[in-house]
Amino acid sequence: MAWNEPPNGNNNNDQDPWGNRRRKGNDGPPDLDEIFKQVNEKLNKWLGGGKNKGGGSSGGSGGSGASFGAILGILLVVVLAYAAYDSIYTVDESERAVILRLGEFSTIELPGLHFKVPFIDQIDQKVNVTEVRSYRLQESMLTGDENIVSVTMTVEYRAADAEKFALNVQQPETSLANAAESALRHVIGSATLEQALTVGRDQIQVSVRQRLQNYLNLYDVGIELAQLNINDTSPPQQVQAAFDDVITAREDQQRLINEAQAYANQILPVAQGRARRQLEEAQAYREQVVANATGEADRFTNILGAYSEAPEVTRERLYLESISRIYANTNKVLVDVEGGNNMMYLPLDQLRNNASGSLGSTSSGSGQQVLNPGGSNMNNLSSSEVRNLTDQILREIDRRRTN
Repeated sequence: MAWNEPPNGNNNNDQDPWGNRRRKGNDGPPDLDEIFKQVNEKLNKWLGGGKNKGGGSSGGSGGSGASFGAILGILLVVVLAYAAYDSIYTVDESERAVILRLGEFSTIELPGLHFKVPFIDQIDQKVNVTEVRSYRLQESMLTGDENIVSVTMTVEYRAADAEKFALNVQQPETSLANAAESALRHVIGSATLEQALTVGRDQIQVSVRQRLQNYLNLYDVGIELAQLNINDTSPPQQVQAAFDDVITAREDQQRLINEAQAYANQILPVAQGRARRQLEEAQAYREQVVANATGEADRFTNILGAYSEAPEVTRERLYLESISRIYANTNKVLVDVEGGNNMMYLPLDQLRNNASGSLGSTSSGSGQQVLNPGGSNMNNLSSSEVRNLTDQILREIDRRRTN
């Protein structure tokens, strides 16, 4: 049978091959009620509700049953379609999916395409475990020395454990904010204002991070700190000018300390060199004095031995040596003549300056040589020459005494 032939074998053109009435050119658009009616009939046949062909009241109840079956079928199709759509899901590379089964934690799904049991398994949350999140805190708080300081702090963190982050705490960000403020107040309350404003800020930052991480581990929220920075610490605006003066004074103090240190670095090596030189000179002087004392002691010992053997000769020799040392360092000599009223004056300096020639010697009655104090320097005379000069002076004294 051709596709355009009527099903009853005649050439009636009022029906199409499916038994539907052909529309005329002026019939207009299809009737929606008729379309819904046909759909209901087909669904009723598919669900087995279209077998009742009784009349009257039987027909009414059959139409109601057909409508209910159609609605039920539509709902079933919708439910199946939603179940198929909801059972397949994907997890991104940076995420971890927290799966609940009947409201209880089941597993953590890694990135990729996954399947879950519809209406039993539920995706509670997809947690981004690689994203670094930030929280900024700015508060005024009391220091350990009862001063007020304004602190600005930035906390960077990430969700290290997806299960704990999604299930253990209802609002982990709020817990982080409360813990950060508590840790900061605790550390600032144990420090002084000077530490918070200047040199102690780095140590405060380290202490706050350690304490905050301990709090988060205690809360078991699955958060790991990535970075914590104390961006600014400043006094209240009402006393800012006074604190600026304090900072200026502290800088001046540090500058003076640096200048003093530079001067100390410059002067200390010189002083240390002088000290070492004085120590070396003192050591040399000590060795010299000890050597002289040792030599004098040895000389005295030798003189004592000679004096024991010849006392008169030794006494005279000691006297002559003493007089020689005195005259060698003296330019003028005054001699008191016994029995006279005059003082004898010996101008040794004039004798030294006016005398010319070299040292000469003359023979006396006893065969001694007499020293002529010529142009030689008295300080360069030998012991024998000094003794001869002394003898001449003594003879001159005796001569004047007899006169």
